Amino acid sequence: METVWVALGGGVVTVLALFAALRRGGSADAQASKEAHEQAQEREAPVELGETYEFGVTEFTDHHSGDRVAVGKVEGFALFTEDVPGHLSEGDVVRAKVLSCNRGRTSADATFVDTD
Repeated sequence: METVWVALGGGVVTVLALFAALRRGGSADAQASKEAHEQAQEREAPVELGETYEFGVTEFTDHHSGDRVAVGKVEGFALFTEDVPGHLSEGDVVRAKVLSCNRGRTSADATFVDTD
């Protein structure tokens, strides 16, 4: 019976250690994302308000405005582009005009101008 309690105790310790490790650091992807976000907050935005940029659409998402927007990057800087025609898909190259940057200047809102 003592062997069973030792085995159960070891299992509980293992589970608790795993839980603590996950809470402390999270996954490698989550940690890398956090570090990239912190670095983005420390640098100047590579886009200018009112300027037009060309980029590939990496995904579509629902914006906080409730609209479907295209997401793409300019020098690693995320642009959330509204008014994108419905026939466009991931991988298409678009041009968009920057309207505003978020408070931390880690991303910007833009409006669709044209396709490549």
